[in-house]
Amino acid sequence: MTDFLFTNFVPSPARGRVLVFDSGVGGLTVAEEIRALGPALGVHYAADSDFFPYGDKSDEALRERLPRVAKMLCDHVRPDVFVIACNTASTLALAEIRAVLDIPVVGTVPAIKPAAAFSQTGTIGLLATPGTIRRAYTARLIDEFASGHRVIMHGSIELVRLAEAHARGEDVPIEAIAAAQAPLFEAPGGGQIDTVVLACTHFPLVRGQLIASAPHGVSYVDSGAAIARQTIRVLPHEAEARGVGGSAYLTSSPEESPDLALVLRRYGFPDAHLVALDPIEMTSAPMAL
Repeated sequence: MTDFLFTNFVPSPARGRVLVFDSGVGGLTVAEEIRALGPALGVHYAADSDFFPYGDKSDEALRERLPRVAKMLCDHVRPDVFVIACNTASTLALAEIRAVLDIPVVGTVPAIKPAAAFSQTGTIGLLATPGTIRRAYTARLIDEFASGHRVIMHGSIELVRLAEAHARGEDVPIEAIAAAQAPLFEAPGGGQIDTVVLACTHFPLVRGQLIASAPHGVSYVDSGAAIARQTIRVLPHEAEARGVGGSAYLTSSPEESPDLALVLRRYGFPDAHLVALDPIEMTSAPMAL
């Protein structure tokens, strides 16, 4: 959700089963948007907690893992729509994930188009993970929708960790949030930024702190509401509500991640279940000793 004011909101009557996926808890911000727009949906959540965070993993490792994790989770949960609530995963492996699933897949991409339309100064900030910053997909979005704008980018794994800590209920100093986003405004031309794209689903978790610690008035824009609308749009017409949702699925044991389980409960997912990824099968016989 952006910090704009929307009126005349009408919830969708759509029914069906939705699985929202991320490496950690950032996708909970997207799950909230989907629940708000489609209160009759059964919304479930999955976190690849065994491989968190994605932002500092190699492209090769993610390309190998993501389709396997997506297929495993969907085979287990049987959703009508699979939502990749992660910019890093979407900008890298959206096509590969769609290739292994037989249901609609909704990805997450940086909200560059609405930011460009909203900016008055023509200077946009892009706050993301290092992985999203370096993606060719991100560069294409900028070329297509913000070619007449100056786009200043900053990739921060630290802000992901701070957002996770905040979601766990830890006391995160506002100075730490300020330091994490400071390079965006300290870059040449950063003083002209009037709109910042939150290109990681973790970042809306600390939207208030980002606003409070920005060096000047800035609007922060994310993709959550657009993802919710697209989820409703692609939902199969024959889908039925199979349960009200609220279950969570992790790739590591919930007992090993009590803080993560606590956050999931706070966001309306009281039941966390382990869904382990099978090891890759060997393609050749082991060497004889």
